[in-house]
Formats: sequence, structure tokens, C-alpha cells
Amino acid sequence: MPEPNHPYRRATFMLSVASLSQLPDDEGAEVAIVGRSNAGKSSAINTITGINALARTSKTPGRTQQINYFEIADERRLADLPGYGYAKVPLSTKQKWMKLIEDYFQTRQSLKGLIIVMDCRRPLQELDCQLLAWCCEAKMPVHLLLTKADKLSRGAAGNMLQEVRRDVAKNFNAEGDQEISTQLFSSLKKTGVDEAHACLDGWLKPG
Repeated sequence: MPEPNHPYRRATFMLSVASLSQLPDDEGAEVAIVGRSNAGKSSAINTITGINALARTSKTPGRTQQINYFEIADERRLADLPGYGYAKVPLSTKQKWMKLIEDYFQTRQSLKGLIIVMDCRRPLQELDCQLLAWCCEAKMPVHLLLTKADKLSRGAAGNMLQEVRRDVAKNFNAEGDQEISTQLFSSLKKTGVDEAHACLDGWLKPG
């Protein structure tokens, strides 16, 4: 949990975006956070910032239907993207979300990195891998946040972390020129917060 005077504790909700025309000015730096529905994305944002209700959490997958922006500092932002992969979302809605995300990735100049949130018990599913492949093609830095690490024993979680790192290195970074990092994270136990902060700091630093 961040200290009371930590910059992430000053995060505030900016706006929700349903189309590219509504995006804030493409200046400064922002980090996008994305993942499968029900992977713990909103809880991770709340834990990273230390603000319990900053991102709305829900037991209903697919709750985030727009890009939700949170301001960390002047021209420093987090973008919470719609979750993907939830079968009960109508196809038309799903297509609209994916088009918004695709257009966002392709046009956003201030995007410095992408955090992909995955349940550590079910990492690297098909849509995760498709997104990773796109990031590699675009040379977009990626940080994999393996959430719900408290659901596994310490040994099993450590083994899963190493397995994901091996798979990513083999299938997405064979040349060694793609910036991809991976960590364990638990919103319940508040573990992995400092490591997540270090990643964000590197992407959101001024200059």
C-alpha cells in the first residue's frame, strides 16, 4: 500500500471515454491497463493507488465498458481499458469495445506502456497472447501483472511466474529486443505493489 504522501495516492478520476474523439489531449505520458474480464484489473488499480474506490469493482465480468482515465499528476495518466473475453457480452458490444481498443493503441502517441492483467491461475490465454503479439509488432513495452497470487501457494505461484517468463521469452521475445516484464501481484495481500510502482514510474516519469 502506498504511503499517504505517495504520488499514486493523489490519483483522481478524470473521465470515461466511449470514442476516440473524447480522449484527453494526447500529451504527456499515459499507461494503459487491460486484461480479461474478472482478472482483477479494477482491484489492481485500487491497490496500486491505495484508493479503494478509485476504479469500480464488480463481481460481474465485463463491467468496464469504456476507457476510464485516472490522473496521477499533471499530464500523467492511467487508462483503464474495457476487459475482454467475457462470453455473455453481446457480440455487437464486444466488437465495439475491441474496435475502440484497437484504434486507441494505433493512434495514441502518449501511450508509453501497457500493463496486461492476468489471473495467475489462468495466464496467457488466447486473447492475452493476441494482445502480446500486437505489442511485440508495435514494439510497445509490456508489463504482465499476474494477479490473485494469494490463491496459490508460495511455491506454486513462484513456479507459475517462472513458467510465464519462459513462455513469453520463447514465444514473444525470442530475439530479446522486446521490453516485457512479469510479476506476481495480490490485491488481497497487497504484495507486488512496489514492483508495479517501479514499472509505472519508469513509464510515467517526466521528460
